[in-house]
Amino acid sequence: METARKIIGLLFIIFLALPTLFGVIWAVGMIRASVSPEFLTELPREIIARVPETVDEIFQDARSEEFITDDRIRAWFDAAVKAGIPPREVFEKTGLMSWMEDEVSDSLRQFGLVLRGERKPRPIVIELRPLKAALLHPEMERFLTETLNQLPSCDEQGMKTWAEFMGSGAHHLLQACRPDPAVAQEALLSARTRLVEQIKDEIELMESPYRFPVVPFGLSNFVSSISYLLFLIPAALIFLGAAIGAGSPAGIFRWAGISVLAGSLPALLLSYGTKSLSLWAIKSWPHRWHEAWPTEFGDLVMKKLSWIPARVVDQLFSPVIGVAAVVCVVGIVLYALSFTVQDHSRKAGKPISAAPRIAPKAE
Repeated sequence: METARKIIGLLFIIFLALPTLFGVIWAVGMIRASVSPEFLTELPREIIARVPETVDEIFQDARSEEFITDDRIRAWFDAAVKAGIPPREVFEKTGLMSWMEDEVSDSLRQFGLVLRGERKPRPIVIELRPLKAALLHPEMERFLTETLNQLPSCDEQGMKTWAEFMGSGAHHLLQACRPDPAVAQEALLSARTRLVEQIKDEIELMESPYRFPVVPFGLSNFVSSISYLLFLIPAALIFLGAAIGAGSPAGIFRWAGISVLAGSLPALLLSYGTKSLSLWAIKSWPHRWHEAWPTEFGDLVMKKLSWIPARVVDQLFSPVIGVAAVVCVVGIVLYALSFTVQDHSRKAGKPISAAPRIAPKAE
């Protein structure tokens, strides 16, 4: 009977409790990651701050045959650098840089404050009109014109390519040549106008406060705290299986501790291994995570931007690793407590010894 009870408890834990614990660890970790202000607000602001530096690096490396073997692409970037107008300067004079640093960053900061409960909810909107204005800014026009001036004049084939571009608006690579100024101006203005028309006027990060749940200590902390209640499910299953299989309080704690370790240790190893493997893959083959842009220039851009998915992976998997590590510690504590309970049980069950009898002396 005792053997059958242990087998039933063991099967209950293996096939029901452990998979539930494994899934809850991942669920709680991902919930913490997805609602954290660091992931939703701080990471985008960090990306914005590094945009100008990254663009400068792309412009410099795109001129090298080591990265770009296509002569046309290198000619375009070589002309852009020879124009003497750094991309950072274009960003600043068109207002694009101030829009990213002020408008976008401040909206993200406000959103983070609401998530932390440090500010009452209110509508938060990112205005995209400054972005549209920057694309049509005279300084952008000057940058494009100066770049064209560094290119040789177009031949007949080059003029045909420019004419097709102006007529169809197809996003194919133009010949690295300078057409008639009027043609070039009209073609580039038409392309920028089409791009601007596709951009919305604003992005709404947060709707009306009446639709936003208000909690005393912040939505992020509230959701993270509530998610921990999910652990009640595997905890109940584990202790139920331990109660079936073990025959004493010490055995229940020992079974529970081993079960918690058996469910959390694989989650810890898998989350850490997935994070490490993902970071290695991003670093080794940065172009593989953007197959829709299979060009040398696309590979260069992906390499320069590979730190972004690396940061995203780190932000997503680190909470899972942390949760799994804490659950492992809980399993170790439960296992250690089983010996304490066992010692108390033995002490409680030990009969009080009677006074020693003194044998009568032999006469």
